[in-house]
Amino acid sequence: MLAWSLSWQTGVDALRRNAAVRNDRTTAALKSTLERYESLPYLVGAHPLVQDVLADPKADWVAQANRYLEDVNRHARATTTYIIRADGLCIAASNWRGSDSFVGVEYRFRPYFIEAAKGGVGRFFGIGTISHDPGYYISQPVRRNGKIVGVAVVKLNLEWFPGSDASEPLLVTDDHGVIFLSSVPAWKYRTVRPLQADVVASIDETRQYARQDIAPLPVSVERVLEGGADIVRIGSGLRAPRYLETRRGLGEPDWHLVTMSPVDPVLDAARNVTIMTGFGYVSVCLLAFYWRMRRARVREVLRSRAMLQKAYAMLNDRVAERTADLSQANERLQREVAERTRTEAELRATQDELIQASKLAALGQMAAGITHELNQPLAALRSFSDNTRVFLERGQYDAAHENLEAIGSLTERMGKIVNQLKLFVGRAKPKSQRSPVARALRNALALLGKRLEGVGIALTITDGDAASAPLDPHGEYPELVAQCEDLRLEQVLINLIGNALDAVAGMSAPRIAIDVRALPATIEISVGDNGPGIPADVMPRLFEPFFTTKEMGQGLGLGLAISSSIARDCGGTLAAHNVADGGACFVLTLRRTRVNAALAATNGSAMSPAEANAAGNTAAAGNPSAGNPTPPANDAHH
Repeated sequence: MLAWSLSWQTGVDALRRNAAVRNDRTTAALKSTLERYESLPYLVGAHPLVQDVLADPKADWVAQANRYLEDVNRHARATTTYIIRADGLCIAASNWRGSDSFVGVEYRFRPYFIEAAKGGVGRFFGIGTISHDPGYYISQPVRRNGKIVGVAVVKLNLEWFPGSDASEPLLVTDDHGVIFLSSVPAWKYRTVRPLQADVVASIDETRQYARQDIAPLPVSVERVLEGGADIVRIGSGLRAPRYLETRRGLGEPDWHLVTMSPVDPVLDAARNVTIMTGFGYVSVCLLAFYWRMRRARVREVLRSRAMLQKAYAMLNDRVAERTADLSQANERLQREVAERTRTEAELRATQDELIQASKLAALGQMAAGITHELNQPLAALRSFSDNTRVFLERGQYDAAHENLEAIGSLTERMGKIVNQLKLFVGRAKPKSQRSPVARALRNALALLGKRLEGVGIALTITDGDAASAPLDPHGEYPELVAQCEDLRLEQVLINLIGNALDAVAGMSAPRIAIDVRALPATIEISVGDNGPGIPADVMPRLFEPFFTTKEMGQGLGLGLAISSSIARDCGGTLAAHNVADGGACFVLTLRRTRVNAALAATNGSAMSPAEANAAGNTAAAGNPSAGNPTPPANDAHH
C-alpha cells in the first residue's frame, strides 16, 4: 500500500504540474487574443463617420460606413464588425455584402448591447442568430457630443482554440458553467453542473446558444484533492474514463479554463510499481530463505563429513572382504557399457536409414509431379499421332508434316516442363524472354479444346483505361508482349483455365471469362468462373506445394504452386479472390515489354506450323479417326 500511495501521489503531482503548464500556455494564448481585440470597438466608435451615421443614418453615409467597417474588419482579421443604433437596430456591418448580413437586424435583447448602451464594455459569448456561428462579442458605446448614440461590436471566432493542443481534453465554461469551447466536440454546450430555472430562462431570453439542447455533462466527483483539483469520472459504468480536473479562472470575462488529464496512466504506473515492489519483496524473502537453507546445508555437510571420516575408518577394515564384490560389479559395468555402445551404433544406423527414406519420399513426390505435368503434352502427342496416321492414310502429307512438326514441338515442350519443375525446386532464375499473350492463350485453349466443349468462353481485352472489347481469337496483338518465356506462360494459363473448368464442372450454365488488361508497365490476365468459389479455409494454403482439395488421384497440388513460382521468377504475381456474384478469379500480373514494329513483326506475327496445328486441332474433332487431347484435371482449386 505504501508503494501504491507514493506512486499515485507522484503521478498525480506530475499531472498537476503538466496541467498547470498547459493552463498557463492556453490562458496566455486566449487572453492575448481577447486583449488584442479589446480596444477595436472603441477605435471604431471614435471614428467621426461612425458617430455621424449613428446620429443621422443617411444612405450615402451608411454606404461609406459599410465599406469602412469592411476595411477595418479585413485588416484586423476579425470575424464581423458592425454598429448598432441606440434603439438596437444594426445599420452598418462589415458583412453587408453577404446573404447573412447583420444590417437591419435588431440586437437590443443581446447582453453585450444592453451593457454597452449603459456606458460599459460588453463581453459575451453566444451563437449568432443570423450566421448560427458561435463567437465572442466585444462592444463599446459610441458617443457623440457626450451622448451615447449607438454601440460598436466586434465578433471573434474562437473555434481555433481546441485545436491548439488536443492531446488531453480541454474546455472553457462561461459564468453559468456551460461548456462553449472544448477539444471534445461531444462536450460542447453541456453543463458541468445543473442549471437553475432562472439561468435557463436568461439563456433562452438572450438566445445565447440558439437552439442547442443544453444538458448536464455526466460527470461525477470520485475524490477531492487539495489545491482545487478533483478526480472525476465522465460517464457511467466501470469503464467510464477518469480524469484529473483542474480549473483556472480567466478573470475578465468570467470564464473558467478546465483541464482534464487522464489518470489511467497514473493508475497503470502505480499498479506496475506495486507489482514490482511485491516482486522485490518476494525476491528478498526468497533470498533470505535461500541463505538460511544454505547455512543449514553447510552445517549438514560438516556433520556428514565427520560421519564419513568415521565410516572411512570402518571401511578400511572391510576392504578385503569387499574386493570380490567390487570386481564382479566392475565386470557387470563393462558389459553394460558394451551393450550401450552397440545400442548407439544401431541408433545411428536407424537414423541414416530414416534420412535415406526421407530422400526417397521426396524423390517420389517429384516423380509424381513430373508425371502430372507431362500428362497434358502426352495427351496432345497421342492426338497429333492419331491425326498424322489418318492424314498419311488419306495422302495429306502436308498436314501430316505439320503434325510431325507439332509432335517435335511438344517433345521439346516436355523437356522444358521437366526443366521448369527443376526451376521450381531449385528456385533458378530463367532467362528474360518475351511472350506474345495472344499466342499463349491460343495454344492453351487448343490443348484444352476437348474440355472446353459446352463451356461459355468470354475473351476481352482492355487497353489502359479504355472500354473492354472482345478479343479476336485470330488476332496477333503484337503490342501485348509479356516478360516471360512462352512455355512457362502457356503452362500457367493451362493450369488456371483447367482449374476453372474443374470449378464449373456440374454447373447448369458453365462460364469462364478471360480478360487481358494492358497497362503501361504491366499486363494483367484474369481467369474467372461462375463456380462455387474458394472456401475461406482453403484460401491461405492455395499456393502451397502438394496441397489439394481434390480426391486421391485427381491432382497432386503442384499446379498452382508451380504457376505462382513461375510468376515470381518472371517478376510478376499470381493472386486469387472470390467474386461478389459467385465464382472465383485468378489474376496473373506480368511485366509488359515494349517492342518496336520490326520486333513485333518477328515476335508476334504468324504462328509456326506447330502452333497453327495446335490451335486448329479442335476443329478435327468432327473426324472420328482424329484424336483430341483431353488433359487431366489440374491441381488444387476452389
